[in-house]
Amino acid sequence: MFATRVLRQAAAQAERTPLIRFVGKRSIPESIDNTPQPHPASPTGALPAGFGSGSGNSHTSFSSYRDHAQQHGPLRKSIGAAAGIGAQSAAHLGPVEPAKGVYFDRNQLPERFRRAPLTDAEIDAVSSGGATLFG
Repeated sequence: MFATRVLRQAAAQAERTPLIRFVGKRSIPESIDNTPQPHPASPTGALPAGFGSGSGNSHTSFSSYRDHAQQHGPLRKSIGAAAGIGAQSAAHLGPVEPAKGVYFDRNQLPERFRRAPLTDAEIDAVSSGGATLFG
């Protein structure tokens, strides 16, 4: 009944030694290079062309970035329909037709690729947690 209390007291009195051992003395680097570097596993070993040159999606401030950032739509109303975002309704874009061999729904697949329907025995087994299998 008091095993936990005894173990806690024994652990508090014993000196704890960590299992990890670090080699060498702690040292703080004198300088850190934060310039962009290509990833060591990149195939070209170089940054993309125009990276950090101020062109493309680079912004001069956070507020400039926020004006153009989108997740589910513009964060601010400064980007309006004139910019092309929401300028047309989806009905004006035309019908969406999948390419040949591409299906939007599993039920459009040929019969051999569809899911097999569940039997009453399987439904009972799932509902009872498997108890009906042993009864």
